[in-house]
Amino acid sequence: MNNETLPPEIGQYATLRVNREVDFGFFLDAGELGEILLPLKYATDDLKINDEIKVFLYLDSEDRPVATTETPLAIVGEYANLKVVSSTDIGAFLDWGLSKDLFVPLGEQRVPMEEGKSYTVYIMIDDTNRIAGSSRLKKYISTDHSQLQENQEVDILIHHKTRLGYQAIFDNRYRGVLYTNEIFTPIHIGQKLTGFIKKIREDNKIDLCLQLGGYEQLDDVANQILTTLKENQGELSLTDKSSPSAIKHYFGISKKRYKMAIGKLYKQRLIKITEHKILLQSK
Repeated sequence: MNNETLPPEIGQYATLRVNREVDFGFFLDAGELGEILLPLKYATDDLKINDEIKVFLYLDSEDRPVATTETPLAIVGEYANLKVVSSTDIGAFLDWGLSKDLFVPLGEQRVPMEEGKSYTVYIMIDDTNRIAGSSRLKKYISTDHSQLQENQEVDILIHHKTRLGYQAIFDNRYRGVLYTNEIFTPIHIGQKLTGFIKKIREDNKIDLCLQLGGYEQLDDVANQILTTLKENQGELSLTDKSSPSAIKHYFGISKKRYKMAIGKLYKQRLIKITEHKILLQSK
């Protein structure tokens, strides 16, 4: 069910009807929340009484419900990688795309947040019914994987680099791992990607991949080429036109087998082939 069909809630999007107009904006009918102000600066020039408009609902600096047509980087119940704009004795304020910054209390910081750095946070409603963030992600991650299936497509947020690869939040609810030796395109912390559940392990942890049926179906030569590309900043000066001796010297294989391998990589859109080089295909 789309959030817009649910009763309006703070921290969510809603499509609301204009009840009345005042000098400083429009009051929208928000059902049980009452009338909520849409300040004039966020209204379209042609907005009028009885029109419907899609807005995001949050609290202003005086904790009053207010509507905006600005787009936050995440809503309540979602995760995002956000930059700290200021840090104080009581908590940090993060830029989440609205004129009012997102507050992360000290008690919700996994490590002390520093101004100018970015952190992955969960957007929530706190005990005082205010919107807040938390970088203590573990307590919001679901470990109930009963509804998940291997090969299922998921939305991934890269949030932490580890010795083995990258930890990722997926579908705004679960956590999994992308392994370095299975990543053949550049990725970075905070990046959002489409991926797949590769394996649900016996220890209840989740292995993710970025391409279904991809790398594990490649032969050893194709995987060796991908690894070499990664080690050479995504470039390799051996193409299907290179001499058999050069290919034999570099990879110890025939030119025919090399051409078959890069052809397979090209069909899977993992590489680009130019006149003088092969290149890793960027996402």
